[in-house]
Amino acid sequence: MALNKTVVVDRIEVLEMGQIQVRTATVVAEDGTELSRSFHRQVLAPGDDTSGEAQRVQDIAAATWTPAVVTAWEAFIAAQSV
Repeated sequence: MALNKTVVVDRIEVLEMGQIQVRTATVVAEDGTELSRSFHRQVLAPGDDTSGEAQRVQDIAAATWTPAVVTAWEAFIAAQSV
C-alpha cells in the first residue's frame, strides 16, 4: 500500500485583460488508483512577479505581458479606484 501525492498545474488560461488564471490539481493515489483530486485556482495580473510559478506559467506571462498589456492593466486598475 503506497500512497502518492502529486501536485501539477493542469490548466492555464489567459483572460481578456491579460490576467493569467492557473489551476493546480492535487491528486492522491494508492497503488496507482486515484483516491482524491482537489483543485486550487489563482489569478495573476499583468506585471505580477511569477518567479515562484511553474515554468510554463512564467513562459506564458513573458509572452503575454507585453509593455502595452501591462500599461493597459495599470490604467484599468487606476480607473477602478476613481
